[in-house]
Amino acid sequence: MAVIRERRLPKGNLTLQLPIPEGAAAAAPATANDCCKGFSIPRLQPVAGPAPPVPSGGEHRLSDFEKIKVLGQGNGGTVYQVRHRRTGAVYALKTPVADDTLLRRQVLREVEILRSTDSNSVVRCHGVIPTPSGDVALLLEHMDAGSLESILAARGNRPFSEPALADIARQVLLGLSYLHSQKIVHRDIKPGNLLVNSSGEIKIADFGVSKIMRRSLDPCVSYVGTCAYMSPERFDPDSHGGNYDAYAADVWSLGLTVLELHLGHFPLLPPGQRPDWATLMCAICFGEPPELPETASSDFRDFISRCLQKESRKRWSVSQLLAHPFIAGRDQSEADRMFREVISTASTMS
Repeated sequence: MAVIRERRLPKGNLTLQLPIPEGAAAAAPATANDCCKGFSIPRLQPVAGPAPPVPSGGEHRLSDFEKIKVLGQGNGGTVYQVRHRRTGAVYALKTPVADDTLLRRQVLREVEILRSTDSNSVVRCHGVIPTPSGDVALLLEHMDAGSLESILAARGNRPFSEPALADIARQVLLGLSYLHSQKIVHRDIKPGNLLVNSSGEIKIADFGVSKIMRRSLDPCVSYVGTCAYMSPERFDPDSHGGNYDAYAADVWSLGLTVLELHLGHFPLLPPGQRPDWATLMCAICFGEPPELPETASSDFRDFISRCLQKESRKRWSVSQLLAHPFIAGRDQSEADRMFREVISTASTMS
């Protein structure tokens, strides 16, 4: 097995976030399978250097907004639904944890990327607001239907239909096509970072660990993002990264995301199993491809297999996947309708 170098694992960038089904918290933690015995997990290394200065807000102040409710919360901070006191406009306000050097760097990276993008497939940033701690909060477009993760949970983890999945895959691929054309690799595509509005539009969010590829052969294999959705070459580039293509990692993550929505649970582990780092690494790099139900169509099976090739050079590109029969051979209006039906069902059940 290839040795994973310590320098690829900066402190705090690796997360094991997975949707844990109800009741799973009482289960014993999973242990790594035989392929991981003797594997030395690298130590987390601190990030050197002072935090960079934050940009000036200028247009807005925190006092201009009233908080309505919490939309999400994590190690990086809290996202609130807020209303502008004067105009009544509703936004999402992303506030970071104060005095965290790494998180400040991620916020600044997200600001840089959001300011450079202009696409209906990417969540819009309406402003950058200074906070009392010296950090900044991001004033973002509010997506009123939540995320694909929250929609799946609201439906009791009931699988999505294939037409709805085709619409989801098409929209996300269009977003990735735009980002990749701007030399941006997202590096954290997952259900929780794909936001949805009540019209059925999907927008890519959370660019804190994304990378702008300054040169065509820039390395992009560091341990950042959510571990569970990382591609094999980001764990072990020597074995899986031949003819290196940084953008292929986003395709792998999309494939896992679509398959999760099809199965109703994270595809690389049995339902209810709690993940640990080594188990996930083994499942991603050495495990067998996930089994699909007998009811899955041949087009869907082929689409997923094109996304989840362990060798990055064998994975289909975004443009190839957009032309795949699972997407291109389908009635788009029907697929749109089926996805809106999924959203409607989730809203009535939540």
